[in-house]
Amino acid sequence: MNTTHTSNTILKYLEGEQFLELPKNGQLYFGHGKLLLSGEYFVLDGAQALGLPTTVGQSLRVQYSASFDPKLYWKSYDPAGNLWFEVIFEFWHFNILNDNPTKEMMVLQQMLRQARKQNKHFLRDGVDVHVVTQLGFPLEWGLGSSSTLIHNIADWAMVSPFELAFNTLGGSGYDIACAQSDDPLIYQKSGDGPKWSPVEFNPSFKNNLYFIYLGHKKNSRDAIEYYNQLRPHSPEIINTISELSNQIASAKTQEEFNFLIRAHEEIIGKQLKLKPIKQEAFSDFDGEIKSLGAWGGDFILASTMNNRRYVSNYFEEKGLKVIIPYRDLIVDNEPKVEANNVH
Repeated sequence: MNTTHTSNTILKYLEGEQFLELPKNGQLYFGHGKLLLSGEYFVLDGAQALGLPTTVGQSLRVQYSASFDPKLYWKSYDPAGNLWFEVIFEFWHFNILNDNPTKEMMVLQQMLRQARKQNKHFLRDGVDVHVVTQLGFPLEWGLGSSSTLIHNIADWAMVSPFELAFNTLGGSGYDIACAQSDDPLIYQKSGDGPKWSPVEFNPSFKNNLYFIYLGHKKNSRDAIEYYNQLRPHSPEIINTISELSNQIASAKTQEEFNFLIRAHEEIIGKQLKLKPIKQEAFSDFDGEIKSLGAWGGDFILASTMNNRRYVSNYFEEKGLKVIIPYRDLIVDNEPKVEANNVH
């Protein structure tokens, strides 16, 4: 997949070419994908983290039809419109009717049963239910295929998406907050429950920021397990990461931003006994590079004063073809101009 193809895929999704029309006699739900710019790992222990909702996400369409033997029919499509997942459930207990159920089928079954547990009235009518989900990004990118699905199911079932997530897949919950947010946000997991608030993170230098896909998906559960083995982490480290998250969110210049993400990488690397990705693989890059989420997979952020051609040439020489400008992937929270102020 080359850069041009990637951008076109995103643009087509935004232009509504992929099932974003409201179905007749049904519902339509949508959740944003996510990237974690700061606070990775330590968000699990209460550090404040800077989350970025992506323009692409996942939609879920629901339609109903009369039936004497109700079933739930589920189909999932990738950005190209290819069917990648299909399952049929018995309606009343969400028993899987397919032969040789896969792990993915059982995870979805767990989500549906948990939604029913949270709302006993969820899907109690005697009708066939047809669900179609549509991803706006490749499954392997790690932008939140699970979190957007949980958000959409929770919206459909009228239950708490955080409770649904914590009782099924676990995690910090920042991705659930991103799924329902139209702005970048500062997120914190606390004993009182998740807390988040939108921030005006709209860097003037965003044209100098790029996301690069490393070509493989990191297993988040393995990364969390490794992090857990290094516990406990001192309150000072948690507070330092929180402070960095807020400073990164309010950085006014690219020089300040680069200094802060470099400091963040060094602190996380020291605590996790891991080498930052720039030192590991991109030491000659003219600028700064930051891991996003679980280190060693999915996306990295590149910040440089050089032009787009330099960025493309640099990473393509290393075999990395998916290079996405910041403004093409992240929800833009620039102030909107009122129509009556336009001249």
